[in-house]
Amino acid sequence: MSAKAPITQDVMTIPRKLPEGPINLVGLTRPQMRETLIAHGTPEKQAKMRVGQIWQWIYQWGVRDFAEMTNLAKAYRADLAEKFVIEIPEVVSRQVSEDGTRKYLVRIAGGHEVEVVYIPEEGRGTLCVSSQVGCTLTCSFCHTGTQKLVRNLTSAEIVGQIMMARDDLEEWPVPGAPKDETRLLSNIVLMGMGEPLYNFDNVRDAMKIAMDPEGISLSRRRITLSTSGVVPEIARTAQEIGCLLAISFHATTDETRDVLVPINKRWKIKELLQALADYPRVSNSERITFEYVMLEGVNDTKEDAHRLIALIKEYNIPAKINLIPFNEWPGAPYKRSSGNRIHAFADIIYKAGYASPIRTPRGEDIMAACGQLKSATERARKSRKQIEAEAGL
Repeated sequence: MSAKAPITQDVMTIPRKLPEGPINLVGLTRPQMRETLIAHGTPEKQAKMRVGQIWQWIYQWGVRDFAEMTNLAKAYRADLAEKFVIEIPEVVSRQVSEDGTRKYLVRIAGGHEVEVVYIPEEGRGTLCVSSQVGCTLTCSFCHTGTQKLVRNLTSAEIVGQIMMARDDLEEWPVPGAPKDETRLLSNIVLMGMGEPLYNFDNVRDAMKIAMDPEGISLSRRRITLSTSGVVPEIARTAQEIGCLLAISFHATTDETRDVLVPINKRWKIKELLQALADYPRVSNSERITFEYVMLEGVNDTKEDAHRLIALIKEYNIPAKINLIPFNEWPGAPYKRSSGNRIHAFADIIYKAGYASPIRTPRGEDIMAACGQLKSATERARKSRKQIEAEAGL
């Protein structure tokens, strides 16, 4: 199919403004916030300055109450409080793994729930953010893929996950205090529930807010977007977001990838690799990460490793290959490759000149590991038989 084929999904969207009640300022880009303030009485000549002030209070200091925005006139604060709110997703539950990983179940508009994971590491902390309620891609090794897609998240619900985690980590700076350059939450990966490129506009707006230097102020090189291969949107990611790119690759033949990552039936491996070779930001310093889950007897042979190297070399893609030991979940149709097999695979890639880190499984005891995300309440409603039936066992 042509790379110009339209991207369509049958998803329900939620309007930014509910029929009744105040407007949420979270998730609005600077131009959108300016237009919204003007439309609700802020003089046009003051609007740019007001956006800058409100923006800093929301995204730099983490303030949710207009009354605390002390550099705004008292009457203006009261006016804002009547017309607007500053709201983020509600934390329903919080679990902490033995390894320090935190998994949050958060509730968004309509009573839907998504999962967010925080992974602390030496010198950094990564937040795994969701972009959809459920997922439409039905990747056969992924637990999230067994949950039907309900809707896209709004930009407010995406950036709100970052704000929620900063709340929990108590990481909002105090106005006037010395700047602390160390960050508990230093990196974002769009690897949670959903396919980010099927919700492009909201993901882009949320990441632009996260990168804004007068707010959360994350470097674009500390944000990684993971896609299963929505080919027509890949170039837009570089142009409109500018973040690093990861690909859920997982197979070296179309026959196997069609089963593991069904989107491959629409955009085949060679079409995907050409899009990666053409990625505007790709370079040795901004390599593309190939994510490769290790499944026993499915994609873990020495022949697979050599084929993977040949494909990357054929398209001359600066790359690193993240090998992911499969995180088994109840009813999963696959087994994790043996440690020996994973290390042999990694060794072949390393000797060919590519970084081949083996990802340490994190948060397995709380079902927070890669590929395991699925709402705990959703799981609780299903019997093991139902889970196995959905997995096609």
